[in-house]
Amino acid sequence: MADKPSYLDFNNQAYEWKPDIDYKKRPELYRVGKGEQGVLICEPYKSEIGQYWRFKTKAIAEESSNKIYELFLAYLKLDDFVGADIARKYLQMGFTRARRYANYKGGKKYDKDNDYALLEKGTGQQEKAEAAAVFYEKWKQAESNEQYAQMKKEWKSKLG
Repeated sequence: MADKPSYLDFNNQAYEWKPDIDYKKRPELYRVGKGEQGVLICEPYKSEIGQYWRFKTKAIAEESSNKIYELFLAYLKLDDFVGADIARKYLQMGFTRARRYANYKGGKKYDKDNDYALLEKGTGQQEKAEAAAVFYEKWKQAESNEQYAQMKKEWKSKLG
């Protein structure tokens, strides 16, 4: 079934990002990838940024996204593309995860007890939709940052 979650057939060996690499010391091993790939693996950035990642309510999302965006700008100031990219990914993930909770009760998209059938959409929380909107704005603000866009373009052409 094509709609099953991708984590069911996840190939850990082929995954570009590894938890035993210090990407601050070995930034050349970092790959931009698609979407949020690597965000929950790439240390030390996962620990530096992830501790602030929250989306329970709109107010919490505002505080969280503002802090993560501050870190994004700080990484840019240090010419640390990897840190900036991971911060951008946390902003994106704030949006996507909050949207999942807005769309599905308990954030559960698949019914693991029923061959991973897609659950009914529209059963989630409105509060999470408001949190998602907050993260969406900060994510788009980060993506439209000219310095970041240039660094990302250069990084992808050199390293992937």
